[in-house]
Amino acid sequence: MELKSNEEKVTRAVLISVNTGEYDADTSLLELVELAKTAGAETVATVMQNLDRPETATYVGKGKLLEISEFCESQEIDLLIFDSELSPTQIRNIEEETGVRVIDRTMLILDIFAMRARSKEGKLQVELAQLKYMMPRLTGMGTAMSRLGGGIGTRGPGETKLETDRRHIRRRMETLKEQLKDVEHHREQLRKRRRKDNVITVAIVGYTNAGKSTLMNYLTDAGVLAENKLFATLDPTSRALKLPNGVTVMLIDTVGLVRRLPHHLVDAFRSTLEEAAEADIILNVCDVSSEEASLHLKVTRELLESLGCKDTPIIPVLNKCDLVSGGVTVPQIGTGVRISAKEGKGIDELLHAIEDNLPVKVKRVKALLPFDKLGISAEIREKCILNSEEYVADGLLIDAVISEEMYSKIRDYIVE
Repeated sequence: MELKSNEEKVTRAVLISVNTGEYDADTSLLELVELAKTAGAETVATVMQNLDRPETATYVGKGKLLEISEFCESQEIDLLIFDSELSPTQIRNIEEETGVRVIDRTMLILDIFAMRARSKEGKLQVELAQLKYMMPRLTGMGTAMSRLGGGIGTRGPGETKLETDRRHIRRRMETLKEQLKDVEHHREQLRKRRRKDNVITVAIVGYTNAGKSTLMNYLTDAGVLAENKLFATLDPTSRALKLPNGVTVMLIDTVGLVRRLPHHLVDAFRSTLEEAAEADIILNVCDVSSEEASLHLKVTRELLESLGCKDTPIIPVLNKCDLVSGGVTVPQIGTGVRISAKEGKGIDELLHAIEDNLPVKVKRVKALLPFDKLGISAEIREKCILNSEEYVADGLLIDAVISEEMYSKIRDYIVE
């Protein structure tokens, strides 16, 4: 009897980049290593080729491609991952030369999204993004698009065969768009209900793996998946959070960002990111232990501004202070609040920062309303937050969180 192991073979990958000086290729390649790790690949080697511009036919040039081919053969490499978007011709030429399967950065990120999506909306958005990416690549891809066999870069549309012609893909894309419209309509109805009920929303945004979900879990016990991997969270989660001053806000965890995020994904996940655009306050979380913390904050802020959040209060949250080496001072970036979501450090300062940026300034007071002023309590119950009320000999004793407008009405009756 022959016994077979159920353990999946780890995909051995080589990561390849061309440095043209257009962006920081070294940093981007390091991020690609993390992306590959998240997808389940083992990075055996990385290759950096300095060129004025990528070669049209082979991306890296024939000489370098020959070196890569020989290395792949000697090291039993399963996958080549390129740190830029490749053309169908480049993919075909590289695969023919090396005999190894090829994917690019966009395909890798789409694959991770397909693996991580849990909600109906997340799955719809992933499939639509994948089909948008495939559409212009159908011509000339040949067997390169036949990728339903399993492995990194093959997860995705499921029953939709990648060899399907443009007409069928267009039809599927239209169906997905209609389904997404229904989901977005439902989300918009929720937003309108929040506005009607005067619910204040606080969105957690930032670079992927910055600790957003860990922060969400610490503040609200939301139970959101929190892993040290890129794109651990794809589906927005909303939970109520009561601030020290008594005001309850709706905290929303959103999808993480990444450098050079494929535009297919920015479009497909716009409705998810619009949760941030509609928020009253935005927490821009970054990993302060990263050398690129300032850049991550900047990238996030620029994307938020493109979504129309220019006038929304944005609080920089410098997370993972616990990872900064002993003796090293945690950098102060702008007006950022320094915290460790994992250890709960700096959370009080963060909550006070949220209170300071609330759209309506509020106060928590105790007041004794005379019996002829009890109508005020009904107004507080409708427009503010009434924590408790108790009838006493002289009237109604209330504990409430009130607006500045209401404060002027009950100033004379405040006892604490």
